[in-house]
Parts: sequence; C-alpha cells; structure tokens
Amino acid sequence: MIRIRYIFLVVTAAIAARCAMAAGPSMMPSANTRYATDAYPGFDREENIIVKGKKTPRWFSWINGPAKKTASEQLAYAIECEKAESWRAARRGYDSLVREWPASPEAPIAQEKLADLQLGHYADYEEAFEEYRYLMDYYSSQCNYSKIAERLYEVALLMEEEGAQFLFFRLPNTVDVRRAFEGVVLRSPGAKFVPAAMLKIAKLREDADEYDKAVTVYENLRNLHPYTEEAEKSLVLEGAARMKLLKDHGYNRTRVKDTVEFLKMALANNPSEETKKALSGWYEEAVLQLEEEAYKSAKFYDAKTSTRRGAIAAYENFLREYPASRYAEVVSKRIAELKAAGDLKK
Repeated sequence: MIRIRYIFLVVTAAIAARCAMAAGPSMMPSANTRYATDAYPGFDREENIIVKGKKTPRWFSWINGPAKKTASEQLAYAIECEKAESWRAARRGYDSLVREWPASPEAPIAQEKLADLQLGHYADYEEAFEEYRYLMDYYSSQCNYSKIAERLYEVALLMEEEGAQFLFFRLPNTVDVRRAFEGVVLRSPGAKFVPAAMLKIAKLREDADEYDKAVTVYENLRNLHPYTEEAEKSLVLEGAARMKLLKDHGYNRTRVKDTVEFLKMALANNPSEETKKALSGWYEEAVLQLEEEAYKSAKFYDAKTSTRRGAIAAYENFLREYPASRYAEVVSKRIAELKAAGDLKK
C-alpha cells in the first residue's frame, strides 16, 4: 500500500509540474496556497516549518508606523528615503506601508522594494528570502510571479554560498538553506531551475547524513524531470548514496535487493560511459553482497542441528539463484557429499 501511495503521489506531482510548465505564471500557486509536500517525498512537511504569518501594524505604531497618511504618500516617501541612502528609514517605510495598508495597490510594490533592499544594500540573504517569499505568498497575482520565483532561487543559491563553509567547518544553516530550496520548488514546480534545486536539496540531505531522504529526493527528481541533465547526474549520486547506506547500516536483504534493482534499472537507461562505469562497479558489489549472504544462509542449514535434506534444499536453492557464483563448485561438491551420506531424514 505504501508503494502504491508513493507512485500515486509521484504521478500527481508530475502532472502538476507539467501543467504549470505548459501554462506559465497563471498556473503558479496563489496566495495562501497549501503546497502538496506529500508529492515531494524527502522534503520537510509544511507543519514542521516556521513560516511568518501575515504582517500587521506594529505596537507603538506612532513610533514604528508609517510617516504619511496614505499608502501612495508613504510609498513616495520611502522611495525618496532610499534615493537619499537613508536605508533604515526606507526599510521601515516600505515595511510599515505593507503592515498598515496591506490591500492597497502600493503594498506589493513596497514589499518587492523591501526585499530588493534587503538583498542589494544589506546583503542579508535570509531576510531577503523571507521578504520575497512573503511577496509570492500574499501578492502572487499582483507581482511578476515568474521573475520573483527566479529571484527566490538566486537568493537561495546565495544563502548556500554564504553558509557553505567557513574554514574547515560547515556552518549550521544547512537546514535553512535546504528548506529555502524546498520553498522555491514548492512555489514554482514548473520552473526551469527546479531540477537543479532538487539536486541541491538532495545534496544538503547528504550533508546532514540523511542519505535515505536524499535517495528519495533523487528518485523523485528522476520521476518528475526524466529528460534533464540533472536526472542523468542523479543516477550516479543516488547510486553512491544507496551504496553508502549499505555500508553504514549493515546487511539488510531488502535494502540490498532494492539497490540491485535500482542499479539494474539505471544501467538499462543508457547512461553515459562514465556513469555506466560507476554504476556497473556498484552493481557487481551489491550482487556479491547478496550472493555472500545467501551462501552464509545456505551454510546455516548445513549445521549439525539441521537435517541433510534441509541443507541440500538450501544449497540447491542457492545454485538456482546464483548459478555462476564463485561458490558454485564448492556448493555442488557439498551437495554430492550430503546425498552420498545416506538417509536424507538424518
């Protein structure tokens, strides 16, 4: 049932993404949209993310509130402050306009200018991201949605670059950066940069040692965007992540079999020679691991506490499954010895 549900969600997300891509900005999410995070397994669920609510007038508004009596006058005032390089006054002016007159035609203009100010002058990428996201969430039909979506992606890239590494240490904003990329994908599922953003999300999952979730994102990327350059890259990245899970978490037959099936599928997908070489090596390694554990299991039935009949059956099953095994000769010899030993009930 879980597998069926997953396939349904992937297909639903794929249809939504293709519709959005075909229709353009008019098909993008609108204000107050609840995003189908279930359609993006490997992403954090919406209820687990702290999202800023709608802006309201601040307390002590006679100090922090608008300097003018109308939205149009306030916008003109804030623009003049910015031209005069009175940055704090401009920022407060734009923000107070949005809070005091949220339904005015000037509000989305002020909100975009506030976001531009956070990005351009203050270079505060986290705050810039929040302000652009607010613009998309609450003024989606009153702004250039496609342009702002691309800007949001660019700011997420800046957040990653700024917080990627300091000396030899990873800064603790990995989760925030990943959630920023997730927010970009959820708000613009049909945008051209979505496959690249999903690669970033998977890589950030790996940076947090969440390889199982990274595998899920890689798989979803290939399902939703199968003919992209990123889908080709995800084959190798997913293969590497799957192999790390095998090595780090001990033997698990289901996990190993799933990995073998994935690698078999990837190899059948006509990858490049370089990709094929990596996948082939992992495939051989995973198959050998399955074979090794199957041989150990068969030997278990050859213990003194088991019947010869059970041991022979186990060995014969092994040969049927792995006829070309490096243990084939040893196993065949042992079967002959057991059969020649006498009564098979013993």
